[in-house]
Amino acid sequence: MDGISGWTVGVLGAGTMGSGIAQVAAAAGHRVMVTDASPEALEASRARLRRTIDGLLEKKKLDRATADRLVEAITWAPGAAGEYGLFRHCDIVIEAVLEDLAVKRDVFRKLEAEVSETCLLATNTSSLPVTAIAGACRRPARVIGIHFFNPVPVMQLVEVIPGLLTTPETTAAARTLIEAWGKIVVVSADTPGFIVNRVARPFYGEALRIFEEGIASKSTIDWAMRELGGFRMGPFELMDLIGNDVNYAVTKSVFEAMYGDPRYKPFLTQQRLVEAGFLGRKSGRGHYEYRDGAPLRQPEPVRDRVLGREIVDRILAMLINEAADAVFWRVASASDIELAMTRGVNYPRGLLAWGNEIGAGVILERLENLQREYGEDRYRPSPLLQRAARAGIPLP
Repeated sequence: MDGISGWTVGVLGAGTMGSGIAQVAAAAGHRVMVTDASPEALEASRARLRRTIDGLLEKKKLDRATADRLVEAITWAPGAAGEYGLFRHCDIVIEAVLEDLAVKRDVFRKLEAEVSETCLLATNTSSLPVTAIAGACRRPARVIGIHFFNPVPVMQLVEVIPGLLTTPETTAAARTLIEAWGKIVVVSADTPGFIVNRVARPFYGEALRIFEEGIASKSTIDWAMRELGGFRMGPFELMDLIGNDVNYAVTKSVFEAMYGDPRYKPFLTQQRLVEAGFLGRKSGRGHYEYRDGAPLRQPEPVRDRVLGREIVDRILAMLINEAADAVFWRVASASDIELAMTRGVNYPRGLLAWGNEIGAGVILERLENLQREYGEDRYRPSPLLQRAARAGIPLP
């Protein structure tokens, strides 16, 4: 791993994620090569980075010499799909193309034919199995998942995901590289949703369930999670920010990969919004309206704090249970799960620590009450939570 600072970094895919990765790699002093099958996407990415740099210059967060070095460090090369000769001298190539397994496998098969024998191949997938992507390669030992969060230059957390055949050396090199970029790295097993997209599912899913049952409005649920739960954004606000198409796609991906486990099932509300084109902020309308002239969201005249507390307790019980289950199934270490949820999605505190504050027995009782009421496996308590509650010991 000596000399990692001198690596040349390839980025395949010039969308928002790809351009963000290129910016961070160039800022860390690497030579960066970016390509995309669409010349228009490549040009849009270059223009986006130029605007970002101009904004940083204007705010005096960057000096002119540093800005010029950053621009000069990146080579933008349009190329037809599958023509990856640009990456021949790269030490690592990070793929950030369409979240489609067949597409990614085809990309990796073609990439491997162009790069050197020592080049690492990384996928920025948010939910697809790294092992399945690596299976398209002759040398899957050098394939790894490196999952950045959007916007890449701002978000500190990166999930590193070794596939079944990824070597420890590949994992260590990827971790060293990303940490050198100033990021916080957590290591996840190659399981559906990895850490964040698995553990965070109840934040959206249980909020949608509460809404679809008619227990509370979207704005009341958001208010409760912000004002009483301490979250920076409510679940419906956050889904609109992420994009309802993206959130729905990840939900479906995790649900299907978990063989239809009801804990992760999508909701009709999500599907209908996507079908209507109500994708959130980027389309001007989602769970709420954002278009010019749209009526401002007014707070409801009376907030029922008892109802709000019930909402928070229910969603939080599901989140804590999911975190405990992730430890139980060895998705990641307890410390990495806490780090991922506080630094990756800015939860007010680690879920396991939060569970210990409330008490494992209290969380268990809430889940058992929900399970009795609905008769659904969705609310089954994690074995780890049950053991902690019955033994009177803290969660890890």
